[in-house]
Amino acid sequence: MKILGISAFYHDSAAAITENGKVLAAAQEERFTRKKQDPGFPTNAIKYCLEWTGFSIDELDAIVFYDKPLLKFERLLETYYGFSPKGLSSFITAIPVWLREKMFLKRVIYEELEKIQDFSKKKVKMLFPEHHLSHAASAFYPSNFEESAILTLDGVGEWATASICYGKGKDLEIVKELHFPHSLGLLYSAFTYFLGFRVNSGEYKLMGLAPYGNPVSPEIEKYKAIIKKELIDIKEDGSIWLNQDYFNYAAGLRMVKDRKWKKLFGFPTRKPEDEMEQHHCDLALTIQQITEEVVFLMAEEAKRITGSKNLCLAGGVALNCVANGKLLERKIFENVFIQPAAGDAGGALGAALAANYLYFKQDRRLNGKMDSMEGSYLGPEYSYLDIEQMAKKYKAVFTKFDDFDKLAESAAGYIAKGNAIGWMQGRMEFGPRALGGRSIIGDVRNKDMQKKLNLKIKYRESFRPFAPSVLAEDSQEYFNLDSDSPYMLLVAPIQEERKAELPDNYFELPLMDRLYINRSDMPAITHIDFSARVQSVHKETNPRYWTLIDKFKQQTGYGVVVNTSFNVRGEPIVCTPDDAYRCFMRTEMDYLVIGNYLFEKTAQPEWDQKDNWQEEFKLD
Repeated sequence: MKILGISAFYHDSAAAITENGKVLAAAQEERFTRKKQDPGFPTNAIKYCLEWTGFSIDELDAIVFYDKPLLKFERLLETYYGFSPKGLSSFITAIPVWLREKMFLKRVIYEELEKIQDFSKKKVKMLFPEHHLSHAASAFYPSNFEESAILTLDGVGEWATASICYGKGKDLEIVKELHFPHSLGLLYSAFTYFLGFRVNSGEYKLMGLAPYGNPVSPEIEKYKAIIKKELIDIKEDGSIWLNQDYFNYAAGLRMVKDRKWKKLFGFPTRKPEDEMEQHHCDLALTIQQITEEVVFLMAEEAKRITGSKNLCLAGGVALNCVANGKLLERKIFENVFIQPAAGDAGGALGAALAANYLYFKQDRRLNGKMDSMEGSYLGPEYSYLDIEQMAKKYKAVFTKFDDFDKLAESAAGYIAKGNAIGWMQGRMEFGPRALGGRSIIGDVRNKDMQKKLNLKIKYRESFRPFAPSVLAEDSQEYFNLDSDSPYMLLVAPIQEERKAELPDNYFELPLMDRLYINRSDMPAITHIDFSARVQSVHKETNPRYWTLIDKFKQQTGYGVVVNTSFNVRGEPIVCTPDDAYRCFMRTEMDYLVIGNYLFEKTAQPEWDQKDNWQEEFKLD
């Protein structure tokens, strides 16, 4: 069975193709259009998937969209009716878009596919699984579990905002749901908005800001009491009730009622350009702790209902790697698998897999590996001809290595000397994390590396942490984590013996002063609470990245490097050699490695392209 899955028209559109349950190709539309979280129809992603697999549209057994648009439309109408006369302007704005993109979605899909290639509509079967079923399928079917509890958490699908499912063999069923407007994802997004970050893209900033909160401050308990009294009622099974008197997302154009929140917390909605103050950090820590509390309760309920020792996670909230790491620590489940493209992009893959196993009832066979996501390296890759064509276009100067080991050895040496390296190898990652296919690499030991990467290369907020990529076999030498973390979706403490002693007045220091105090022998990746978002690198799934880190270990004794996504703030992760070179030249990166080609910044011609990334990419 050859199946194309599509997600589109909300945010982070994507396409994926599977054959008999095997994931062949998957990519987000943003990587091709260069529009962050592009919500449009994923024309380029579909073209890539078809070209990679060699399939034509006529050869497909089904095209599957990741949710049921008519159910979403029903929710929209019922919600506006329930809140009327409030939300009239929002309703008038939304309804024309909904009528085209949701009510007549099948026709829209046909029209868009016809722009890609000719096909017979009679041959194409179109399916529409539920949103949370697509999320659940995206996590369970690629896992190596014969049976598992499945927990999906996001803003909202059709009506569901969270679900507990159970999968066994090829079967999967939803057993319990939480419905709109009560949503953990929307609650977290509301605080994302209130603290000055963009909804649907800034939630990870909120997660990164939380550790700057003072855990021993009385403000934390004060905020927690306010939230639990006025905003949220948390039930024993993890279900929640949100007081809509304080929220505006159901029928308005904003997440919260700003005046009410200002009165509640004692300060106004923060603007993106406003200075970050301690009360912002303390509130971020508070909502992170409440989120974790709800996730733990839901996980316990999933365990109670299913009795499984395994758990699969998907949905946007599953990208909260701090909560994931603590969930793993609690050992509610023996084994946990998190879909690397846990958000809406992964819905495209889940839709295809749901059709394969639930509609066509194909047998499911486990491959005995970690999972069947192929390291999440499911996007396009480029040949030496593509790289040399790019070099000719920009008159770029490069050194070509015939022996990759020698290239890796040279690159590791440059990293050890404090240089930042753009690293592009093999197939592009599917999902929001750079995993050594499209990464910027630095030295974990360098106390200035975090500042350099944030301010001179990524051009983003200085408080944001960086992740380590560590040789999988060396992981426990550096981190207190007794599980693989190939997709950078688990936060874990660094090992005790690596910590540096903090000054007695540490929590009284201003935020920026705390940021640059040395906390460990790996200062570039040790967050303010001695944690790190770990990626364990496996030789089986990414031999080139593993070799680079191994060469670095041979030279320095450290089998771990800094890894951040290859892009600037507001830009999607680079896809092509052209994207990589432009990003390299726009920033203060020192070296660029694409395939077997090494580009040194000082050897390149002057960058005279009349472009400005601050104008080209809208800051997130």
